[in-house]
Amino acid sequence: MRILAIAALTACLSVLPATAQDSGSRIKEVTSPGGITTWLVEEHAIPIVTMTIEFDGGARHDEPGKEGAVNLTAALIEEGAGDMDNQQFSAALEDLSSSIGFSAGRDGFTVSVSSLSENIAPTLDILRIALTEPTFAPDAIERVREQVLSGLRSSANDAQAQAGKRWFAEFFADASYATPVSGSIETVEALTRDDLVTAFDKMVGRAQMKIGVVGDIDADTLATLLDETFSTLPEGAEVEATPVPVREEGGLVVIEMDVPQSAVVLGHRGILRNDDDFIPAYVMNYVLGGGGLTSRLTDEVREKNGLAYSVYSYLNPLDQAGLYMGGVATANERVAKSLELIQQEWARMANGGLTEAELEGAKKYLTGAFALRFDSNAKVARFLVGAQSANLPIDYIDTRNGLVEAVTLDDVARVAKRLLKPEDLFVVVVGKPEGLENADSLMEGIGG
Repeated sequence: MRILAIAALTACLSVLPATAQDSGSRIKEVTSPGGITTWLVEEHAIPIVTMTIEFDGGARHDEPGKEGAVNLTAALIEEGAGDMDNQQFSAALEDLSSSIGFSAGRDGFTVSVSSLSENIAPTLDILRIALTEPTFAPDAIERVREQVLSGLRSSANDAQAQAGKRWFAEFFADASYATPVSGSIETVEALTRDDLVTAFDKMVGRAQMKIGVVGDIDADTLATLLDETFSTLPEGAEVEATPVPVREEGGLVVIEMDVPQSAVVLGHRGILRNDDDFIPAYVMNYVLGGGGLTSRLTDEVREKNGLAYSVYSYLNPLDQAGLYMGGVATANERVAKSLELIQQEWARMANGGLTEAELEGAKKYLTGAFALRFDSNAKVARFLVGAQSANLPIDYIDTRNGLVEAVTLDDVARVAKRLLKPEDLFVVVVGKPEGLENADSLMEGIGG
């Protein structure tokens, strides 16, 4: 199975580059007789089928005081379903040389399937049982609960994890995004089996489902399997996507932790994925902090001043809130200077945009590297689902590079001025940073 999987990944290198040349002909929309829709890329060179299913909502389904329920529920599905306990569930998949994985995120509950094409029907039958007859056995609940709690206890001593946790808590206040996907020690300890059943019922429904399939399967066979696998799921309901309130003002929070290097998470309001300015913003961000060693932040903070090994920025478009975020990890005595330079670069981009050379360099990289996102069946399947979730057209793979090429200096200047607000940066630092004792004076000094 391992050899076949590696071969499949290699074969799939050609899938989406070929799609780009075939004007979308390689991606098909398949609708089953029962009305279940998926996007399919057929690839018959290797006898493997990969499927990604995402149910909209994710940890946003957690009720107040029950944060972490969706995450714990997702982790429990493979611990027993139908008349199978966790060992029998694993053995059934192993006998088929197949795998099924479940995971929860802020905006979605995701299922990943991989199977030999000759075994895809029995593999999906196991998935059907998992999605319709999870057992949530008491012993499994306690075993998996302890695993989640162990991770939460460990994260309490992780500066980066604590910086991110505090940033989201302060930035979103009462919105569901304010709490980690895994919840807190207190909420996870208090979850009951009834809470998990309730969470599962919210997580799984046909109306929330997006499916992407890649591999050795034709449209007719897939359509039949879609109905056999998913037709008995509850209809469910589309998940609310109304934007939620976010923190509007900048600020600085310092959390003391006895570590030699501070972790910094920063950001402010961004844009949603469906915003017309998303592609120009994406190009702009590559130059500001998304381009690794070639970015302005890296050049200023790392190369010129030797303050940090890694510094970055990125667009983070959640379903209900657009974020523009960044971060740095550096020695305690270098935090203040690093923050000063980051905000200076934020302001320089906002006021001046890109140079012609920077724009052309960004376009060349972003168009050339696009195909590298699809070097495995799993990545292609995830893209198909992500494109559907973002309401992108089925030919987006063909048009995306043209959208990047069309970005002008004026586009970037306009978007930079609209999007980048250095005075609104909200910064969380975890560690023992020096020179940040007076948060107000620091923020004044760097524009906040």
